[in-house]
Amino acid sequence: MHLTVLGINHRTAPVEVRGQVAFPPESLPRALDELLTLNGVQEAAILSTCNRTEIYINQDSDSDASVETWLCRFHQLNPTSLEPHCYTYKESDAVRHMLRVAAGLDSMVLGEPQILGQMKDSYQSALESGSIDTLVSRLFQHTFSVAKQVRTDTAIGASPVSVAFAAVTLAKQIFGEFGNQTALLIGAGETIELAARHLHDQGTGKLVVANRTVSRAHELAARFNGYGIALDEIPAHLAEADIVISSTGSSTPIVTREIVEAALVSRKHRPVLMVDIAVPADIEPGVAGFDDVYLYSVDDLKQVIEENMRSRQEAALQAEEIIDAQVDRFMSWTRSLEAVPTVRAYREYAESLAQAERDKALNQLENGKSPEEVIDTLTYNLVNKLTHNPSVNLRGAVAEGETGLLEAVRTLFRLKGGQDK
Repeated sequence: MHLTVLGINHRTAPVEVRGQVAFPPESLPRALDELLTLNGVQEAAILSTCNRTEIYINQDSDSDASVETWLCRFHQLNPTSLEPHCYTYKESDAVRHMLRVAAGLDSMVLGEPQILGQMKDSYQSALESGSIDTLVSRLFQHTFSVAKQVRTDTAIGASPVSVAFAAVTLAKQIFGEFGNQTALLIGAGETIELAARHLHDQGTGKLVVANRTVSRAHELAARFNGYGIALDEIPAHLAEADIVISSTGSSTPIVTREIVEAALVSRKHRPVLMVDIAVPADIEPGVAGFDDVYLYSVDDLKQVIEENMRSRQEAALQAEEIIDAQVDRFMSWTRSLEAVPTVRAYREYAESLAQAERDKALNQLENGKSPEEVIDTLTYNLVNKLTHNPSVNLRGAVAEGETGLLEAVRTLFRLKGGQDK
């Protein structure tokens, strides 16, 4: 059995190439079935995300299966266009790669947790397709366990390293719980979408999205049980907002000092957090002069993110040590599988001898022999037959100079006593 990982990711290929080899969920069953038809492939699983596509296989040692050729054929691609972007890992390197991916050490954002859920989806798809068995299934389970250990024993995911997450984390530090808070998000781009998701996941009481294109505001807000408004409606809704996060492409400020001053009066000067992620600024800097406003710029957040990234990099070093140890542990388990056929054959051999002696013993009892005599005969014959071949072969090996076999036998049978004469 030989483990192999073939992959392409954000480090080795641009997004256009990654998109060409992605597997939509509905195509996975057919893809996994086809992989199992390749010569020597025993097990197969596929991980496909926006940043990577990876194929995990267990194949025979003499397999000539070209998974890369199959990947190009499946997606109707020219092999020469894909080859420069692919990487391959085998055996312990394949195990180490899977553990690093699951722990977020190979992600675009160091330590991001989403990849672990995506790997669990990959495992579930392979299970449902029946394309994995003992080895790859055990590897996935080991991978999940190690990823959990990395999260528990290091600070790899403790500090936010995206602007959106940092903004929401800052809000949480100020307000604690979000259940009674209203958040106003200005804009509808990727950063605002991420902020909306984080706020929703934290249980924010009310979510309002303001955007130049109102239909886009409604669309984004509806996904998180909120509602959308136009930019010119902000003055009418700003007083409701405890948290304001803004990220638009406007060349002039959208939230002025006058608008905020009026909102604070309506709020009876209850504090409000404002996070301006836009460049140039969406919120007039003068707003920071109000006692009841906590205004943070994108530069403020970037400093936090840089510090947090350094913290994650230190945690990543600890994670690598954990992974190294767990690779050795998994490879030890795979090596133990090599003994399984021999152990099974030996047990079958012993059971066949025992069955033959049992049949003889029953026959002797039927012919009137005493139970004591039958048991003595059975015991003698069984011990003699179980030890005859090993004894003869051991003497022969030692006579040929293979003295190391003596220590192996002592270890195997846990024998104690003096040295052989």
